Formats: sequence, structure tokens, C-alpha cells
Amino acid sequence: MSDTTKGRNLFHAKVKSVLSGDTLVLASLESGQERLFSLAFVSAPKLQRDGEEVIQFVVHYTIPTGNKREYGTVTLQSGEELPAACVADGWVKLREESRRKEMSESSENLLNELERLQAKAKADAKGVWATQGGIIENAHEIPDPKGFVQKFNGRDLDAIVERVLTGDRMILRLLVSLSKHIQTIVTVAGIRAPKRANTAEGREQPAEPLANESHQFVETRLLQRSVKATVLGLTPQAQLICVVKHPNGSIADFLLKEGLAQCTDFHSTLLGPQMKTLRQAETHAKNNRLGLFKGHVESKASSAGEVDATVSRIVRPDTISVRMKSGGEKTVQLSSIRGPKPKDEKQGPHEQDAKEFLRKKLIGKHVRLSTDGVKPPSEGFPEREVATILAGNKNVALMLVEAGYASVVRHRKDDTDRSPYYDDLIAAEEAAQTEQRGMWASKAPAAKSYQDYSESLQKAKIQSSVLQRQKKVPAVVDYVKSGSRFTVLIPRENAKLTFVLSCIRAPRSARNPNEKAEPFGQDAHDFANRRCLQRDVEIDVESTDKQGGFIGTLYVSRENFAKLLLEEGYATVHAYSAEQSGHATELFAAEQKAKDGRKGVWQDYDPAAEEADGEAVPDPMSSNTNGTTNGTSPTNGSTASLKPDYRDIIISHIDPATCALKFQHIAPTASHALSNLMSAFRTFHLSPSSSSSVTAPKTGEILAAKFSEDGEWYRARIRRNDRDAQTSEVLFIDYGNSESVPWKNIRPLGPADKFGTAKLKPQAVDAQLSFCQFPTVNKEYMEDAAAFLRENVEGKQVVGSVDFVEKDGGLWLTVFDPNGRGKGVEVNVNEEVVAEGLAMVPRKLKGWEAGKGDVLKKFKEREEEAKGARMGMWEYGDLTED
Repeated sequence: MSDTTKGRNLFHAKVKSVLSGDTLVLASLESGQERLFSLAFVSAPKLQRDGEEVIQFVVHYTIPTGNKREYGTVTLQSGEELPAACVADGWVKLREESRRKEMSESSENLLNELERLQAKAKADAKGVWATQGGIIENAHEIPDPKGFVQKFNGRDLDAIVERVLTGDRMILRLLVSLSKHIQTIVTVAGIRAPKRANTAEGREQPAEPLANESHQFVETRLLQRSVKATVLGLTPQAQLICVVKHPNGSIADFLLKEGLAQCTDFHSTLLGPQMKTLRQAETHAKNNRLGLFKGHVESKASSAGEVDATVSRIVRPDTISVRMKSGGEKTVQLSSIRGPKPKDEKQGPHEQDAKEFLRKKLIGKHVRLSTDGVKPPSEGFPEREVATILAGNKNVALMLVEAGYASVVRHRKDDTDRSPYYDDLIAAEEAAQTEQRGMWASKAPAAKSYQDYSESLQKAKIQSSVLQRQKKVPAVVDYVKSGSRFTVLIPRENAKLTFVLSCIRAPRSARNPNEKAEPFGQDAHDFANRRCLQRDVEIDVESTDKQGGFIGTLYVSRENFAKLLLEEGYATVHAYSAEQSGHATELFAAEQKAKDGRKGVWQDYDPAAEEADGEAVPDPMSSNTNGTTNGTSPTNGSTASLKPDYRDIIISHIDPATCALKFQHIAPTASHALSNLMSAFRTFHLSPSSSSSVTAPKTGEILAAKFSEDGEWYRARIRRNDRDAQTSEVLFIDYGNSESVPWKNIRPLGPADKFGTAKLKPQAVDAQLSFCQFPTVNKEYMEDAAAFLRENVEGKQVVGSVDFVEKDGGLWLTVFDPNGRGKGVEVNVNEEVVAEGLAMVPRKLKGWEAGKGDVLKKFKEREEEAKGARMGMWEYGDLTED
């Protein structure tokens, strides 16, 4: 111990703060009690900058002021003594009044030593005794804060913490240069610490919980310490926002880990990727329930983890319906964002674009969903989950914000139901606003409106004629009304229309809570929703119904959706429409697949009973004229409950060998389509450029052939070839007749997209007369029967009643001649054939024939009349007796 301490009590303390070069704030090592302590006999600028060093001190005298200031000497851990070292380096001067005080011997000796050291420093021109340099400009405010931030943005400045105001605010001395310091208030970036007690407008504001602990945490680590301050921006009060870095790292990070501060969203864009580190520190405090998060309870939703789902519907630009693996559906709102506000003049026009943006990227796609929380009912919205959805590895909410189709919600500080990517969302929003993307653009887009062509039959017919000339028109299913009825949008036409699936009948679903759905009606509706809603589709329009609906085929992912419904057992085939469309083969096959699997409406299907009677499946849509009406399907295998299926037809050909018929339907769509095709076909083959004939046609090939009776060209299928005679037997596929044609009268068909069977299916339909068994073994009688039919029905418009549909689509008909051979009385042609003795009632009845007792009775009566009159095949007696 030096002589200066003899006779004096020696104390130990910790330097908490250096108020000036000659005044310290000391804290007791045991109790922490503070005391103000000045160096004896001197006054000077600041000296010690790094607080909290443990020192020894001796009190030499006190001045009885209000604070009872003590004066003495300090011995550092290095053994250096103050103020002797300060005087020797010229940093302090002796007080002029030092000799006036009554001093002890030790104080006298101290003063003498200090005077000697000062004289030497003065002679050496040290410190304050220097004749030039050493003056530092010290400012207490920044005259141009914005300019200062622009100049030093992102740069690390050396600084000294002069005072800690709260855990997130302090006064820093910024050492901007060797000759200039600026002392200013700085806000710590990225955090908000509890407020300390203060008096505002004459009212005392109590401290927030843990405010003093937060303040003390920072003060004990930074006060009077050298730090690095990274300038980022300004607060609304024009105070600097900085990252304050302790030698061990950012003080914000340490505060958050101890739970003595919370992250603030307002600095997220300033910090960028650094904000993620702060969020992780805050999460650490939450998980360990430290400080402010002592009572923190993690929400069940946030701990559920990711689940796989499929996007089924875009409800709004920020709300999505998803189908879970379990089969259930739920609607979630994207965390921390809000789509364009419909009533906002600037944002509203972007709502449809935002919804379409999501639809194209998400609908029907597999996503990963993690629930971030549950929002209570508000603003007319029910309680809803908020979630983060990842498509691939992309955050859906982030994609929306980046495109300028959503804004970021500013959460309350206690609102934890937020996106884990919140800082990325904030940064993306700022970038979108800067680049004026989406709803941040200076000019709003023109609102897009669709013309509803199904609101009247007249408008539907006009638009139908336009769409029928196109094939597979791109469209979007906007709404599913039932399993077979949709509202579709055609963007390129700005058209909206009601679209009805042709060829099938789907059971009706309930349209309101008071209505009862047909069996499997709701299942069909749900299936259509899952597969079609908001999907990109293609449509082929065939005709319109009486309500302005457009009838046709709808393709989803290039598959006929009617076929998909049939395969699931959610629809039945309407044979008449299927035959007209050209899809009969695939639709009947799909229906059979559902029957075999006992699916949907076929759950009680029993093929055994059917096969026992030799039956095929009856047409379940015989009560339906267009395949789209709603009615109850008959029980499988029962024909008694079926209403007659009458069709206007023209018999185009009678097979002389079997009396089998070929007919064409007389329907607006069919006759119009065939007429148009044949007109174009004739024009094409009158052109000299299409006059080249084929040299060796292939069996089964569809070509153009000239009919010998009228010299016109028709579509024909090659049945067989005679290479020696260079002729081919052809079947005219639209009329059913056949003949042998020389190769010189056979040409290539022409453009397949205009004349091929994909454009228009063969119009000749195979049929046989019901309840008639022709004498095929007797050529003479067969010729008489064929001649009778040619005379009475071939080429004429008659009515065909479909009695049964075979699995291959062949029909059994009862033919009625409305004109009754010119007598104006309707005649049953089948009965007339039997009455003329040209056919008999089948001796081995099929199942469907045996079930029609009344009809059979009448046919047998006519047969007996023919026998009695020795008509036709009965001219030599009863053939069946042999």
C-alpha cells in the first residue's frame, strides 16, 4: 500500500459509471449500493471508459453538499493510482482551492506529489497543457438526421454508451471522426423493451413488468463501454435506429434470450435477414418461459406440425379450402396477409386477378399446411384457422405479396398467431410497393366482366352456333351446380354459361336444406366439386336445352368427365345421346365397370338374374330425352317402370339377308351436323385438286366413295377388296347401305378434322325389329320381307320406340308409320310384318321380350290371322309343326 493511504480506511468497489474525468459512480461489491466519488484535488475531462472494473479507493475528505460527495484516491487492478496517473499525463489540473483546505498529513503528501507531477506534465506540454491540437468537437444533436442516415447507413461506428434510458433506448457518443463526436439518443433495432416509470403531462406512468430488470441488464453490460453502432434508419421522432453490438454480440440478441424484450415488427425491413436471429432468440425465451414469457403457453395449433393436403378451392385471395388426407375439407386463411379489399377503389380491381393468380398455381395441387393459430370471429367472418401453406418449397403467402396481390397485416405485439415467415413478408411487401407491382401500381386495371349467355335461350343459341364450330374450347369451371351441371367461364370469349353434360344422367343433389337429394346425388355433386371446381377444362358444345344451358362434353385433364362419373357409379348412360355424340363405346364401358364394381347407383346390381334370362342391361335413361333431366332411374332389370323412348328416325337401309335396319336420328343437332358435313364434303370432292383416286384401299379404312345411284360422294368404310377386279365392297357409314365400288370411284376422305369420324360419328345406327323372327333359311321369303320393308319404311320418316339396348349399343325397335301407308292412321310396322306372314313371333323369347305379355299376346293374335289366311311363310301351313 502506498504512503498516501496510511492512516486511511481502504475500501473495495466496482466502477459502475464514469460521469467525468474526475468523478465516478461506485457500486458496493456486496449490496450494490451506489456512491458518488471524485478524485481528490483535481478536475478534468473524462478518463475511464470501461466501467465495472473492481478497484480500491481511499476517502481523503468530503464536502457536505446535498449529495455528500466524497473525494479520495483510486488504485486500479494494475496497481496504477488515480489521480496521480491522470496528472502525470496532463489529463487533469489541480484545483486552485486545494491548499485552502485543512488537510491531514497524508493528504498534504498527496497534494505535494500531484503538484510535482503537474509541473512535469506542463513542462512536457502533455494533455491539457499542449499548445496545439487535442480539441474534439462534441455535438448534442444531429442537424440533418436523414442525411446522416444516408451517409452512414449500414456502417459500423465506434461509440460509447453514455447513459441507458431503457432496455431498448440509450444515449450514445458516436465517434464519427477523430475530431468530432455526436451525443444522441439511439433506439436498439428489432426489439421493444418494457417502459420504465416516468412522468408525462404531470401524470406518473408506472413501470411495465420487468422494465427495471431490462434496464439494469443493459446498464451493467454497456454503460460507459465502447460499442459498435450500425446505423439503419430513423424512428418517427427522428431518432437513430441502430444495431448496438457489445464485444460479445448484439445486445438485442442477449435481451431477447433472457426474455427481457420482445421483437418489434417495425424494424423488420431495416434488419432484413438479421431479424430471423432475433426471432430465434425470442423463441428460446418463450420455450424456456423466461422473463416476459414466464406464463407463455404454446398454442396447440402451432405445435401440430405440417400436414399434407390438396387445394380444392380458392375462396378469396387470402383464403383457401383444402382437402385433407382423411377426406375432410377445411377452409384456412393465409397467415399474416390480407388480399385486395373489394371496396377499396385502388385495391378492389385487383381482387379477381389475385384469385386467378392463386387458382393457376394451386388448384388441385398437393401442398404442406402448418396451422399458426385460430382467429376469433370478427368483421362478419366466422372463427377461422390461419396457416402457412407451402407449394413445393414456396410460401404461397409470400408469392402473393411479391406479386403485389396482398398486403401484410400489422400484428399487435401480443398477437402470436402469425406467419413464421413474417419478416420475409414485410420485406416482400416493401419491394412490391417500391416496384409498383399488382395493387401497388399507380393505375388500376380495367375490371373484367363476363357476358352470361345462359340467361336467355336466344343468347344461348347465338353463342352455341359460335362454340359448335370450335372443338375443345378452353374454359374454367366457376361453380358446380350438381354432378352434371356447371357454370363455366370462357376467358377468351368473355363468356359465362351453364354447361350440362350430354349422354348421361346424374342423380339430383339437394338445392336447399328443405329439399331431399336423390340417392347418390350429393356424392356425385361432391365428386364433381373435387375433380372440376376452378379447374382448367375443355368443352365441346353440341346443342342447347330449353333453359339456355349448353349441352356437350367436358374434359378434365383430357378425360371425358362423364366417363369418370360413370366409372364411379354416379351416373347412368343415356343411350340415345351417347349414340349421337360418338362416345357410346367408352361411356357404356365405363358404366359396365361401375356395375362390375357394384359402385354408386349400381350397388345392388345383380348380373346373375339378368344372365339367367339372357338379358342385357336395360337403358336406364329411357325416360330422358336429352340425358340431362332429373328423374328417378328404374330398378335394374325392370322394364315395366320404363316410359316409352320414342325417337324420330329415317330408315336408311334394309339388309336383304337379315332384314336388319340402318337408321338415322332426326334431331336438330344430328341432322344439322350431317347436312353441314355432307354439303362441305360434296364441295370438297367437286374440286379438281381432290380428284385423285386410291390405288389399293385397305380393309377397314374410312374413305370417300361415289354412290352409283346418284353419283354423289359419301363417307364409306372398306369391307373387302377384289384386287383382280379392282373393286371394293363399301359400307356407307352415314346411311347403312353398301355396294361394290370400282377403285376409280374411291378417294381419300379429305381433311380428318373436317370429315373424319372424330368430327361426326357415323350416323347409321344398327337396329332390329322387336318381336319379329324372320325366315332367314328361306331366301324367297326373306326377299319378300325385305321388299315389304323397303316399300313401306325405307327412306321415310317414322317413329322408333326403343324396346331394348344391347351391350354393344344395338337397338331393338318397334317402328310406327304415322301416315299408315298413306291412310293417315298410325300403323305398327312390326305387327304388319307379322300379319303379312313375313315374320313370326320368336319361339325362344329373350328376357325383356318375355316380360311384355300384353304386347306378345297381340303379336300372337296377328300371327294366327296370318296362318289362317295362309299369308307369306304360312302359305303351305304351319312351319312350326315340323
